[in-house]
Amino acid sequence: SKDIVVKDYRDGFLPFLATEVKEYFEKIKSEFVPDIIFTHYRHDRHQDHRLVSDLTWNTWRNHLILEYEIPKFDGDLGIPDFYVPIEEEILKKRNDILISSFASQASKHWFDEETFSALPRLRGMESATKFAEAFYSRKTIWSM
Repeated sequence: SKDIVVKDYRDGFLPFLATEVKEYFEKIKSEFVPDIIFTHYRHDRHQDHRLVSDLTWNTWRNHLILEYEIPKFDGDLGIPDFYVPIEEEILKKRNDILISSFASQASKHWFDEETFSALPRLRGMESATKFAEAFYSRKTIWSM
C-alpha cells in the first residue's frame, strides 16, 4: 500500500496526545502488515519525533523498522548502520517533496535543498557511493 496519512497535530504537543496516537497506531496495525516501517531516530531531540519512534517500536515489535535522520539545528545526528544508495534524480525529487510538504519550516535558515543534499552526500561518502540515505536499525532479522 502507498497510502500516506497526514494528521493535523500541533507541533510540539504530541506527547500530550500519546494515548490518541497509540490508538491510531493500533488501528493501522489491525488493517495491514507492513514489510518495512520507517520512523524517526530514537535519539531525535524533538519531543514529537521521539514519541513517534517509541510508539512505533511499541506497536510493531516484530517488524523491520528503520529509523531515519532529520538534519536540523539540534545537532542530534548519530552513527547510522544501514545505508541505501540513491540516485541524484531521486534525491532531487525527495528534496522537492520535503520542501513543499513542510512549508511551515521555510523560515528556518537551514531548511533548504543544500542542507537536504549535504547529509545524503556525506552518507554516500561513508558508504562508497555518491548519495545515500542512512538509517538506524536497532534489530534486523534475516530469514532465509
